[in-house]
Amino acid sequence: MTKAALLGWDVGGAHLKRAVFDAAGTLLEVDLAPCALWRGLAELDGALAGFPPLPGLPSAVTMTGELVDLWPDRQAGVEALTAALAARLGPQTRFYAGPRGFVTLAGAVDAAPFIASANWHATAAAVARIMPDAVLIDMGSTTTDIIPVRAGRVAARGFSDAERLVTRELVYTGLARTPVMALARALPFRGEEVPLMAEYFATSADIHRLTGALPEGADLHAAADNGEKTEEGSARRLLRMVGYDLGGPFGADLDEARTLACAASEVQMRALMQGLACVLSAAGLPPAAPVVGAGVGRGFVARLAQRLGRPYLDLAPLLCEDETRAIRAADCAPAVAVGRLAVSADDAFLLPA
Repeated sequence: MTKAALLGWDVGGAHLKRAVFDAAGTLLEVDLAPCALWRGLAELDGALAGFPPLPGLPSAVTMTGELVDLWPDRQAGVEALTAALAARLGPQTRFYAGPRGFVTLAGAVDAAPFIASANWHATAAAVARIMPDAVLIDMGSTTTDIIPVRAGRVAARGFSDAERLVTRELVYTGLARTPVMALARALPFRGEEVPLMAEYFATSADIHRLTGALPEGADLHAAADNGEKTEEGSARRLLRMVGYDLGGPFGADLDEARTLACAASEVQMRALMQGLACVLSAAGLPPAAPVVGAGVGRGFVARLAQRLGRPYLDLAPLLCEDETRAIRAADCAPAVAVGRLAVSADDAFLLPA
């Protein structure tokens, strides 16, 4: 059995992802667990405990977890999270700081603006080593990154969340966790544009479950009502957004819920297309440069590429030859990417020769 030598981690506010590599950089396994970090560091401990133990290995970490409101600001979040991770993962833990590369815990305070929410940069940097010109679209459960790669370099115009929101390289919509009320003010229903209730009744997972576009394992957190993750459960939640029940005297039926979900999905598609058009208008990429899809929303990304008339490449086979492992790798792309970058780093994190 091939021996594990290095771990790549993506520590998000809602999920913890781990990629396991051997000394040659071959991906051995990928793990994913829900981690509601806004509730406290006990959530991190619980997620870590759920992974098969691999103590003592060097770790490469990228993160977005500093963003959660457990901390008063991002600087405090980076400082607290890097310290917590170094204590739990060991002294050979390094943190990805975008264009600065990897830093130790001692360097994390000064590098915090580069460590904060840099997981997108890790994925884009890994893609840039594979193909010189592309637009990476990583649609996760919560957000979507749209990153141009030009001449083998990450060509993003923004770096921080604030900058990337303006450039549309960060679109705050995802396949599973986006509240439906954040997608639109109104949706068509029974021949009218019905204003949506400003309540956390349903999420994008409900939309995509009803359209059949939600992959297995993409929705790991509780539903908005803590109810069942079935078509009926999703229909009940989504219809509530327009003031209806599923069945009963105030009710609509399942087919109407599916139609409503298709309309909501189209609204989300248009938001992403608008962001992609904005990014491409500044990127200067050749027309043949492909769209590279990553994240649990890769199916959505493929449809974007088709509408745009650009070739589409799924990141999965580019990350791993084993088909089953490759799918999980593309779902957890930043964890795999940061591990790949770490294996090729100058000190290789003190990997055995």
